[in-house]
Amino acid sequence: MTESPPAVPAAGPEASPPASDKESGRPEAQRVIPLRHPWRWVLTALVLVVLAQIGHGLVTNRFFQWDRFRYWFLRPVILDGLVVTLKVTAWSAVLGLLGGVLLALARLSRSPVLRAASWVYVWLFRSVPLIVVLLFLYNFSALYSRLSLGVPFGPGLVHFKESSLATDMVVAVVGISLNEAAYAAEVVRAGVLSVDQGQHEAAAALGLPRGYQFTRIVMPQALRAIVPAYVNQLIGLIKGTSLVFYVSLLDLFGKVQTMESTYPGDVVPLLMVATVWYVILTSVVSVVQFYVERYYSRGALRTVPPTPLQRLRGGLRDLRARIALETAR
Repeated sequence: MTESPPAVPAAGPEASPPASDKESGRPEAQRVIPLRHPWRWVLTALVLVVLAQIGHGLVTNRFFQWDRFRYWFLRPVILDGLVVTLKVTAWSAVLGLLGGVLLALARLSRSPVLRAASWVYVWLFRSVPLIVVLLFLYNFSALYSRLSLGVPFGPGLVHFKESSLATDMVVAVVGISLNEAAYAAEVVRAGVLSVDQGQHEAAAALGLPRGYQFTRIVMPQALRAIVPAYVNQLIGLIKGTSLVFYVSLLDLFGKVQTMESTYPGDVVPLLMVATVWYVILTSVVSVVQFYVERYYSRGALRTVPPTPLQRLRGGLRDLRARIALETAR
């Protein structure tokens, strides 16, 4: 005769309650208290106070003459100078980048002559100030009044005067492009060298032509390093165009300088007009830089960087979550 197992007592009011979540030590029962950063709030408040003081000084200081600033900001004479600045910047950026790519390829080539010529070019134009290059080209007709195309060291087939070609715009674009190509060459070379050597070896193992390797494999990866550095150069180029005033080309800065001599009482408002326009131009370039970097980072990062609007939305969600947490306490 088998014995039955002992009966299990039914759960009732007398049954012992289960251990509490706090005693059981389960992680979900623990209240997570975020780490406080009091000095971060102190520095934030200090920065806000300084910015408020700067803004208050700009608004209340009558020396800035904001009524005259509004008068000059969209005047046709200022906008004409702005158009000249944009033209010089666009042409110089394109020609300078093309020249930089050619110089970088020559520097990376296996030909010692090309490597030496590229190095000398970069060394020379990085050593000479841009204003010297512009003034030298502006007075180039004093050295060579007539130019010709023909047989090297032989008779010329086509002759023309240097002064008929070297207009103020041409001198400005050529001078800035020559200077910009030297810096762009180093930017492109650094970007190409940043590509892992295994990528070159894999492309060579597949038997791909060197031109195809550069345009379809190496250059797309190098652009991740080239874009930030070259956009930094482009921002410097926008501000560097103010030097074309010294070769008689009236860009934005040149127009402002001309108006200052005519209206000496509006010196500060005119300088503020030029400052604001330069800030607008560089800000637009910075926005374009962000989206170009975001585009070329797709293959290198698991998630692309959020846009400013996405960051703002995320910050508002975090702020609402913190407020809800503080209210729940």
